[in-house]
Amino acid sequence: MDIKAMAAIVTGGASGLGRATAQMLAEQGAKVAIFDLNEEAGQATAKALGGTFVTANIADDASVTAALDAAERTHGVARILVNCAGIAPAVKTVGKENMPHPLDSFVKTVTVNLIGSFNVIAKFSARLASAEEIDCERGVIINTASVAAYDGQIGQAAYSASKGGVVGMTLPIARDLAQHKIRVTSIAPGIFLTPLLESFPQAVQDALGAQVPHPSRLGRPAEYAQLVESIIRNPMLNGEVIRLDGAIRMAPR
Repeated sequence: MDIKAMAAIVTGGASGLGRATAQMLAEQGAKVAIFDLNEEAGQATAKALGGTFVTANIADDASVTAALDAAERTHGVARILVNCAGIAPAVKTVGKENMPHPLDSFVKTVTVNLIGSFNVIAKFSARLASAEEIDCERGVIINTASVAAYDGQIGQAAYSASKGGVVGMTLPIARDLAQHKIRVTSIAPGIFLTPLLESFPQAVQDALGAQVPHPSRLGRPAEYAQLVESIIRNPMLNGEVIRLDGAIRMAPR
């Protein structure tokens, strides 16, 4: 699928992997709508990229419907969806003083990362299903999983479960949407230089990057966006989860 002039939605597009993806899409000529809860960063990003910003809570039915309505009024029916919104708390199953993992924290992580992603997918694809075909397809959905889906570390029970769900739903959703000629893939990034890691001291960043076999550094958000572009342009990429991790396999901690 050609990207130029296509309407695209990036959830979590105000920062990190999402912002890099929104920038790539804008540079390729797409009409980009950024869905995020950070209004200040979202507005600034949209202005810088010539796109539009919509406040959206991906885990809320009404919020996603309203956001899709707003994006469609501005850019038309979106053909490209990249789900980057997510949270990553670190909580052990049994913590200090033998306290159990707070259930509300686990539920929130799964609700945002897994249920929220599915919520946007379902509503996005329902609108796209009746759109005109372009080059024998209607659109592309790309989700963000994580290597934690496979190599979850200590304190990542909730995060790994949520990202494992993203991995697990990729193929069945691709099969569901095949009749509508909508492709579905997921990317499982390793250790990337996101805003969280940027807040770490340089020595910590260097130590994390050294764990990666090759290249021995942190991944760059633009490299995630580069893979997004490749997936969009390659019509045979469907139903697959791609690890983007420099061959790292995460240690327990």
